[in-house]
Amino acid sequence: MALSWIRNPQVSAMLLLGAAILGLVVANTGLGPGLQELKGAHLPFPVFGLDLSAAHWVTDGLLVVFFFVVAVELRYEFTQGELNSLSKAAVPTIAALGGVALPALIYFNVAGADGAQGWPIPTATDIAFALGVLALFGKRLPPRVRALLLALAVIDDLIGILFIAVFFTESLSIPHLGAAAVGVAVFWLLGRVYRSRRGSVAFKALLVVVALVTWWLVAMSGIHATIAGVALGLVLSPAPAESGRVQLEPLSNGIVLPLFAFVSASVAIPQVPLGELSPVFWAIVIALPVGKLFGIGIAGLIGQAALRVPRESRVRVPELIGVGLLGGIGFTVSLLMNELAHRSTPELIVEGTLGVLAGSLISAVVGGTYIALLDRRYPSVDTGERAALDADEQRRRTDAE
Repeated sequence: MALSWIRNPQVSAMLLLGAAILGLVVANTGLGPGLQELKGAHLPFPVFGLDLSAAHWVTDGLLVVFFFVVAVELRYEFTQGELNSLSKAAVPTIAALGGVALPALIYFNVAGADGAQGWPIPTATDIAFALGVLALFGKRLPPRVRALLLALAVIDDLIGILFIAVFFTESLSIPHLGAAAVGVAVFWLLGRVYRSRRGSVAFKALLVVVALVTWWLVAMSGIHATIAGVALGLVLSPAPAESGRVQLEPLSNGIVLPLFAFVSASVAIPQVPLGELSPVFWAIVIALPVGKLFGIGIAGLIGQAALRVPRESRVRVPELIGVGLLGGIGFTVSLLMNELAHRSTPELIVEGTLGVLAGSLISAVVGGTYIALLDRRYPSVDTGERAALDADEQRRRTDAE
C-alpha cells in the first residue's frame, strides 16, 4: 500500500512531535496573533446549527477519525487481541488503574481547589506517541513489553473516553442523544450486511452518511462529538471496522493527529518567571512523568503478584519501569481534556497545554533514554514472537481488503 509507511509508529510519533513543536514556535513569533485569530474564526453561517471555530472543527470534527480508529483497536484487543480474556486483561487493567489514580491524586494535591477541575488531564497515555518511542529505542526488547504498553494504553484511552463523556458534558439534549443512539443502531445494522455489499460504492457512501449524521446528532446533544467516533467504532462489525481502520489510519496518523497537535500546541508562552506559573502547570508536569511511573509500576507489580502470573511470563521490574515512563506521554487525549476542563478559563488552557507538552516531553526523553539503555541488555531478538505479531497485523489488513 502506497501509504503504508505512515502506519509506522516511529513515523507517527515524529509527525506528532514535529507538528507540536511547529505550533509552539509559530505561536511565539510574529505570526502568533494571526494564527490565534485564524483558530478562533467562524464560518459566515452555522452548519446545520453548529457554529464552531476553526480550532473546534479540528478538535470536535476531524479528531473523530482518530477516536474511531482507537475504538476499532479497542474492540479488536478485547475480542481477538491482547485483552481477549479476563486473565489477559487483568494485569494491564490493574496497571492502567494505578496509572490513572496516582497522577490524579498528585494533580489534586499540587493544583489545589482553583485547578481541581483539570484532574483527568494527566491520566491519559498517548498510544501513538508512546508506541512510537518504544519502537524507536526498544527494537530488541521482548514483545511482552510492547504488548503490555499497548494493552495499558488501550485501557487508558477507554478510561479517558469515559471521563470525556461523563465529566465534560455541560448540557444534554435528550432528543438529539436519542436520535444519535438510533444512528449508532443503523450503523451497526449496516455493518452486519457489509460482507454481501462490500463492493458497492453506494453502500460505503451510505455508511459515511450515517456516520456523519450520527456525529452531528452527538455534537448537538451536548456530549463531546468525539464520542460519536468511539460509539461507531465499537459497534461496527469486524470486517467493515478493519476495512475502515486500514483506510483511515493514514489519514489519522498523517493529517488528523499532526493538525490537532499543531492547533493544540500553538499557545503563546507566558512571559513570567517559572516560579509564577500557576499550580495547574506544575501539577501536570509532575503528575504525568512521576504519577504514571509509580502508578503503573507499583500497580503492575501488585497485579502480577496477586494474579500469580508465572515468573517466565511476567514483565520484569526494569521493563515495568520503562512502560511506566512511556505511560507519562499524555499528549493527544491530555491536550483534549485540558481544553475541555479549562474552556471557561483561557489562561489555564495555555498553562495546562504547556504543562502537558513539558510533562510529555520529560516522559518521552527520560523514557526513550531509559528504553535505549535497557535495550542493550537484550542481545538477541525473539524473531518468532515478532514474526507472529507482524503476521497478525498483516492478517488483519488482508481480512479488511
